[in-house]
Amino acid sequence: SLFDSPVERYLKARQSVQRFTVSQLGKCYFSFHCRYVVHSYNFFLFPSTLGVTDVEFTLSASSIQFLSHYGFDYNKFLKDGIPYMNEVQEEILSQHLLAGSWKVSSALDRDVLKKAIDEVTCWIAAAAEEETMVLQDLSGYQMFEVQLVLRQALQNVWTQPLGDKKVMVKKVSPQHRRFLENSPYDYCQKQLILLSARGFTNLFQTLVKAKKPLVGHNMLMDLMHLHDKFYKPLPESYEEFKRNIHNLFPVLIDTKTVTKSIWKKCPFPRVSNLLEVYAVLCSSNLNPKDPTCPVIALASDCSRYAEKKSPHEAGYDAFLCGSVLLKSAHLLLCRSTDDAVEADPSFSQYLTVLAKYLNKVNFIRGGVSSINFSGEDAPCQHPPLLVVHVRGWPGLNERQIYQEFRALCRFDVRRLSKNQFLLLSNKFKHVRRVLQDYKHHPHLRVSIYRHWRHSPRVNCLLQVSGIVALWSLVAFVLGGAPCCSF
Repeated sequence: SLFDSPVERYLKARQSVQRFTVSQLGKCYFSFHCRYVVHSYNFFLFPSTLGVTDVEFTLSASSIQFLSHYGFDYNKFLKDGIPYMNEVQEEILSQHLLAGSWKVSSALDRDVLKKAIDEVTCWIAAAAEEETMVLQDLSGYQMFEVQLVLRQALQNVWTQPLGDKKVMVKKVSPQHRRFLENSPYDYCQKQLILLSARGFTNLFQTLVKAKKPLVGHNMLMDLMHLHDKFYKPLPESYEEFKRNIHNLFPVLIDTKTVTKSIWKKCPFPRVSNLLEVYAVLCSSNLNPKDPTCPVIALASDCSRYAEKKSPHEAGYDAFLCGSVLLKSAHLLLCRSTDDAVEADPSFSQYLTVLAKYLNKVNFIRGGVSSINFSGEDAPCQHPPLLVVHVRGWPGLNERQIYQEFRALCRFDVRRLSKNQFLLLSNKFKHVRRVLQDYKHHPHLRVSIYRHWRHSPRVNCLLQVSGIVALWSLVAFVLGGAPCCSF
C-alpha cells in the first residue's frame, strides 16, 4: 500500500520471511582483466536438519507453479539442497553437542539409526577387540548422527567415515576409546560437525568478511532473507534491521533504484523485469557503438548462460544484475561529463557516479521511494491526499470504495472514520481526474485532505477544547454573579 511507512512494510514482510525458506541462491563475482569476466554460481539450499533442528516452512502454490514453468529442479532442492543455519540455531546445536544430549528430529533418520544400532548391537556381543564392521547406505547428516548416537550408547565402540555413504565401526577398549576421543583426527569433532551443519552459511560469512559491494535488484526481501536465514532471526525493530544489514554489508547497490533514475535522465524504456532491463541496456539503440562500454564475458565454466537464457534461475539473475549495474553506471558516467570517457573506466569511477544511489534499496509503492541503510529514509513526493466523505450510503467499506474508483484510476484506500476514507495515488493526473469527475456525485464528496480539518485527532482535540472552554465560561459567569441577601 502507498500508505505503508517503512516500519509497517518491514513488519509485514518480516512475517512472510519467517514463514518461507530460501530454495535457491545465486552469486556472481565480476573480475576485471581488460574486460569483466563473470563467474556465476547457482546454489540449491535446504534448511539444516541436523540434531534437534527441524525448520517448518510454507509453500505457495502459485510460486511452485511459477518456478516449475521456468524449470526449477525440486528434486535438487529437496534431496541435494545445501544446509544452512543462523547464529541462534548454531548456538542451540553447539550446546547439544557439548552436553552430549543428541536427539534426531527426522523420522527417516530415526529409522536409519534404529537399523544401524540393531546391526551393531547384534555384532558387538560376539566381536573381539579391534574387530570392525561397516555400515552402508548412509547419506548426508546420517553419517554424523549414526556415529554420535553409537558413541553415546556404547562405550566400547569407535567409528570412522569411509566415504561413499559408509561408516566403519570398531570394537575398542575404554582406554583406547578415551585416547581416540582426544585425537586431532576424529571426524566427529564439534567444529567439524558445526562446519558441515552451517553449510552455505560458511560462504555467507566469507562474503561478509570480504566487505565487497553487494548488488541486487529490488533487493529488500533478499536482504531480509539473508539476515534471517544466515545471520540472526529478524528483529522486531526496523532500525535494528537496518543497522545490522549496514554492518554486514557496508555498500549496497540496488539496480532497481539506479535504473528508475535512468528512466528520468535517459531515453530509457520503462520495462518491468530484470531480463527486460538487461535487454534494453544491451540494445544498440540506447548507446550505439560506444567503444568504452564495458565488455562482459562469462567464464568458460559458466558458458551455459551465454548460450541460453535462464530467467528466474538464481545464478542467471545474479549475472543479469551485475551486468545491468555495469551498463547503467557506464551510461551515467557518459552523461556526467561533456568530455569523452576514457577506454576501460575503472570500477571506482563507476562507484563515483553511483554515489547517490549507494545503500538506497528500492521500496515498492510506499511512503518512501527507497530505504536508506546508511541514514534517514527520505519521504516520497506523492500527490496530495484525498478524503472521501460518504453521505446516504451506509455500510460502505474500503473494498467497495476501491471498486468505485478502480474503473476511473487506481488509488489505495484507508478508512479515516465511520463515513470518511483516504485516497492516495502516485499520479497527479489521477487526483485531478477524481476531483473533476466527482464534483456532483450524490453520495461521495471528494476533497483534498487537510490535516487541521479532517484529522479525527484534531477534531477530537477541538471538541474537547470547545467543551472545556464552554464550561470555563459557564463557571466564570456563575462565579461572577452578584450575591443576593435578605
